[in-house]
Order: sequence, then structure tokens, then C-alpha cells
Amino acid sequence: MLEKVDLTKKISKEEYKEKMPQLEVRIGRLQRECKALGIPVLIVFEGFGAAGKGLQIGHLIQSMDPRGFEVHPIKNETEEERMHPFMWRFWTKTPARGRIAIYDGSWYRRVLIDRFEKRTKNKDLPAAFHSINSFEQQLAEDGNLIIKLFLDIDKKEQKKRFDKLAKNKETAWRVSQGDRERNAHYDEYAAMMEDMLFKTDTDYAPWTIIEAMDRRFATLKIYTTVIKAMADQIEKVQRQNTEKAAAKAEQAKAEEGIQSAGTGKNGCENDIEEIARETDAEMKELQVSILSKADLTLSYTREEYKEKLDKLQKKLEKLHGELYRRRIPVVLGFEGWDAGGKGGAIKRLTQKMDPRGYVVNPTASPNDIEKAHHYLWRFWRAMPKDGHVAIFDRTWYGRVMVERIEGFCTTEEWKRAYKEINDMEKDLYDAGAIVIKFWMHIDKDEQERRFRERQENPEKQWKITDEDWRNREKWDQYEDAVNEMLMRTSTDYAPWVVVEGNSKYYARVKVLKTVVDAIEQRLREE
Repeated sequence: MLEKVDLTKKISKEEYKEKMPQLEVRIGRLQRECKALGIPVLIVFEGFGAAGKGLQIGHLIQSMDPRGFEVHPIKNETEEERMHPFMWRFWTKTPARGRIAIYDGSWYRRVLIDRFEKRTKNKDLPAAFHSINSFEQQLAEDGNLIIKLFLDIDKKEQKKRFDKLAKNKETAWRVSQGDRERNAHYDEYAAMMEDMLFKTDTDYAPWTIIEAMDRRFATLKIYTTVIKAMADQIEKVQRQNTEKAAAKAEQAKAEEGIQSAGTGKNGCENDIEEIARETDAEMKELQVSILSKADLTLSYTREEYKEKLDKLQKKLEKLHGELYRRRIPVVLGFEGWDAGGKGGAIKRLTQKMDPRGYVVNPTASPNDIEKAHHYLWRFWRAMPKDGHVAIFDRTWYGRVMVERIEGFCTTEEWKRAYKEINDMEKDLYDAGAIVIKFWMHIDKDEQERRFRERQENPEKQWKITDEDWRNREKWDQYEDAVNEMLMRTSTDYAPWVVVEGNSKYYARVKVLKTVVDAIEQRLREE
């Protein structure tokens, strides 16, 4: 790819002065339109050292409203960043809807500079590329516009610019030993660039090569690239909004027609609906029900429970310290039926753990800030650093359960969420985390008994709401969704554990034992 780039391209000063004012006005207008439509924009600047990334970012933002963008210089990882999964620092820097994030360097550092300096091993490259492509795909499918600009210069020009910077005491600091080494091994580093461009040039996040030998030409091409991408995205969103409005109006019209016509459907329509109902019923019978296999008669006596609980909590207390010493992060997710025992299990799990080494994250409905981002953003922000434990009381699986059933997301969105969630959990695992998800399972009768017990106990009435009772009416829908979720997202690196919970004693012990066993297994592998 790079060997075919014509680096001799130039533009005259006169032509530059003639074209730029119009482009500057257009980009400011497009920024406002993106804000109005709620389009988040990511602009990535990558390329060879001294190619002018900082200079070009400075040119670009001069035409934008500074209240609507943020520039992120991506350098060496801080100590805090090193203690999290690699993609954590980029997920936390993704823009809210209607805002622009500009990256001077990016997540590509892992497969470029870190690869050149052998901090990223060859065996880790496939996982790194998969994480990058997955990250960009998830954002793009959620409506983010990703513009990736690769600034290209040749070896001779790069060395000339490095020498010029080094001669001036005010700019000498910008030339590192690493810059010099990459210039000395320009062809080797360029081959890594080629590999990166080939493996990450996608339809949802394509690369644009910027011939950066002539800075005026580079500026003009960057402006036109960004303008075209923003204009295309605005047109796409406007078209989608028009189509949604038309579909909604058509649906309302159809519903009104059905109501006015009463039951006046023709025989063919009735036959089709009956066939659809029968097919759905047959498919449901053929599907494997994981939950139905759970033996909810399993239980412990109070004496058995107290004995096992004490032993497991003492074990976990010691293991928690070992996790910190060996810098192993742990992610535990709790899902389950309302009144299924999540809170009780979490309380016993953490009872003997050092409170400085874990965080329990209760997951409620997303607030306005969280809604302005990809649904996984708020969970990425809460992921633990090395040696710490993050416990989630309700998780990212709300996407394929409550949001799916209550219509808070589209069918397309919850269907693609299975892959997005699996990819996120694989990133956590690849970063060294132990990942376990618990489904706290009880039957419908036990749930009703616990609901009534809460209503009658003044100390527990806050735990029961009208929404809990309403959700019981959709038990079968939730059961189908849970079975599909367990089938699609239980992996060897992030397994689901169904916890038989009619007996609270049994459930709490099983959760503790599962966590203890997983940690001991990891320590044996270290």
C-alpha cells in the first residue's frame, strides 16, 4: 500500500489560500450538524514520526467550536493505564453523542511502536488486531463516525525533520531515542505499518493515506477527507431518521386500519398468523433450556452452611491478598431473577475481603451521560485494575434481557450484543482477568414467597417495587432470553455458572466455592 503512495504531491501557496477559507467554514457547519443529530466522531491521526500530526491537529481544530471537541495525546501508558486492559483507556476516551474526539496517536500503538520495541510479542498480535477491529466495529455500529488518517513521509524527510527539531532547544525534547531508532530501521517499521493498515482497513473504519511531505497538501487533504466523511454520515443519519419516521407513521396507520376494521382479516392473513404461532411454539420446544436442568431442591442445613461458609471465607481472605500480590484482576458478574439472592451472595462473598481491594458496582438504569455513549462504556470504566476485584450487581447483560424485552433497544442492537459482549470479556481475559458470571436461579413460587416476605417486613419493603411484580408477568419471555444468553455467551474464558438458589444457604456457598476454585486454579497456572 505505502509503496504506491505518491509522496511528490504538492499544492501552491496561492491555491491553498484560495481553497482553505471555504473548507474551514464547511467543517464548522458540519460540526454543528453532527451535534444536532447526536453523531459522535472519532478522528485518528497516525503515521510516521515527524509527519506533522500535531501540526495538522492544530490546523483542524482552529475551524471548530472548542466546546465540542477534545484532543487526546496518546503516549506511553501511565501506571494506572498499565494496570487495566489495554482498550480500557480508549473506551474511557470515546466521545458522547454529538461530540468529537481527536487522537494524536491511538490504540494502534499496541501494534506499531509497542510491536517495534517488542513490548507486544508476535504471539499477541492476532488478539491485539481482533480487539482493535472489534472496538471500531462496535462503535461504528452504534452510530460513531470513525475517521482514520495515516500521515506518510519518506525516510530522508523524516530524518531531516528530526534533525531540525533537535537543533532547537525548545523543540529538541520532541525527538526521542525511539524516534531515532525507528528512523534508522525505517523499512522494518514501515513493514509493520503496512501490516497494520492491511489488517485494520475496514468498510466501517477505513484508512486514508495523507501524503505529508508537503504540509499544505496534507492540510487540504485532511480537511477534505474529514468534510466528506462527516457530510456522508450526516446524510446517512438523516435518511435513517426519515425512514424510521415513515415506518412509524405506516405502522400507526396500519394499526388504526385494523382497529377500524375490527376482525376483518381475510383467510390468508389468519392462516399466516396461525402458522407463525405454531412455528414459534415448535421452535421453543426444540430449544435447549439450560435453566430447566437446574436442580432447585439442592440445599444445606444451617449447620452445614455455617461450616462451609466459614472455611470458604477464610480461604478467600488469603486468596484475595495473593491476587493483589500477583496482580491478577477479577471480574464477577451477578444476574438473576428479582429476589434471586444476588445481594446476599455478594455480601457473603465480600465479608472477609479487604475493602480496599474490591468494588461492588450496582447497575441501575443508565443516566443521561451513560445514554450518550455506547452501552458498554459505563462498564468499561468500572473494570478493575490489576490485583483488584470488580463485582457487578446486574451487568452489561441487561442489553439482551430487560432492554430486549422492554423494547429499550432495537432487535438489531440486542442481537449483535452477544458478539460485542463476548469480545469485551475476551479482552478482559487476554489482559489476565478471571471472569465469572453467575445466574442466581429460583423458581416462580419461591420468588412469590420472597416478594410477600419483603412486603410484610418493614425493614425489607424498600426491596420490593411494583415493577418487580410487573416483571413476573413476563417470566416466560425472560426465561427464553436468559436461556439464549447462557447459550451464546458462556465461554471457556468467561463462563456462566447457574446457581440453584431456592436454598439461600446452598446458593451462597456455591458462589463462594466457584470463586475460590477459579482463583486457586489460576494461581496453579501462574
